[in-house]
Amino acid sequence: MSRADLARARWRKSSRSGSTGNCVEVADNLVGVVAVRDSKDPEGAALVVAPRAFGAFTAAVRSGKL
Repeated sequence: MSRADLARARWRKSSRSGSTGNCVEVADNLVGVVAVRDSKDPEGAALVVAPRAFGAFTAAVRSGKL
């Protein structure tokens, strides 16, 4: 995915983000992918994964497996 494709991303911070600056932002409005980036470096690299994979990851975190 190119930087131009991510230009349409609507980024949101995790609801679990605190004031420590260790936050991630997620964009789930893109077709067929979910993008994740470090909120401290918005111009840096973004991890792009399939929605199903991101759902499995968040489910594992919520269940305490990760």
